[in-house]
Amino acid sequence: MSASLLMVLATLLFATMGVCVKLASAYYSAGEIVMYRGLVGTLILFTLTRAKGLSLKTPVPAMHFWRSLSGVIALSLWFFAISQLPLATAMTLNYMSSVWMALFLIGGAVLMGAAKVDPRLVVTVLIGFLGVGLVLQPAMADQQMWHAMAGLASGMLSAMAYLQVTSLGRVGEPEYRIVFYFSMGGAVAGALTALVAQGGWHPHTWTGAALLLAVGLLATGAQLMMTRAYGTGKPLVNASLQYLGIVFSALYGVLLFGDRLGLASWLGILLIVVAGLGATLLRARSTPKDAQHSVNES
Repeated sequence: MSASLLMVLATLLFATMGVCVKLASAYYSAGEIVMYRGLVGTLILFTLTRAKGLSLKTPVPAMHFWRSLSGVIALSLWFFAISQLPLATAMTLNYMSSVWMALFLIGGAVLMGAAKVDPRLVVTVLIGFLGVGLVLQPAMADQQMWHAMAGLASGMLSAMAYLQVTSLGRVGEPEYRIVFYFSMGGAVAGALTALVAQGGWHPHTWTGAALLLAVGLLATGAQLMMTRAYGTGKPLVNASLQYLGIVFSALYGVLLFGDRLGLASWLGILLIVVAGLGATLLRARSTPKDAQHSVNES
């Protein structure tokens, strides 16, 4: 399966997970949802690796540590931002991860001298981000500046985590191992957040437990697909396709929650789709010569 298709499927699973998270929030705190999401993923991957005789031992523990640390901190900052910012604002700031990624790649190319980043891919990322802004139409009050800074930091750390996923894929780390350590880190961080900042754990109901299980299963599947995509594809192509998650979420909002989208939102969806398709076409037209310069996009 191509990296582009894997990324599209991953965004669909993440959007579906978002629906389950929205429903589960009526029963559990955010920290609890993060904890159970990571716990389910950890248990599933541990069981599968043992059943297939695969090893979770890694030759690059430091790379996994930094990937997990940046990802978990990014997630924690995003929850801090979303606690006080309007949802649209927090999500827009988090989706700046792709813009940060483009800036990181351009900066790396400049430092390396001969390496170059395809400017057309950078344009697709920026077009997609413009679409995100139109769909979410963010707003922020002056007194929310600290939470906005946390949202910006979340996007930056998310970009670093995605690039670290790419690096792990380049050194041959399998997807299941990358997702396992990230899931384990998320479970620990979520548990600490729920215990220290949110007053502990709520009792389970059948509905709540089913939603938590769905969140964990969808997140694990999406993480595996996304990790594979970032390990085999071009980061900026994946970043552009990742914007499709906003499209799927918007459609879920209309179909399931009765949300109404204005003209600006539909225009934003169109821009997101155009950005994703443009990035995919650029990837498809890459020549074998481009492959010799894979450092340009990693």
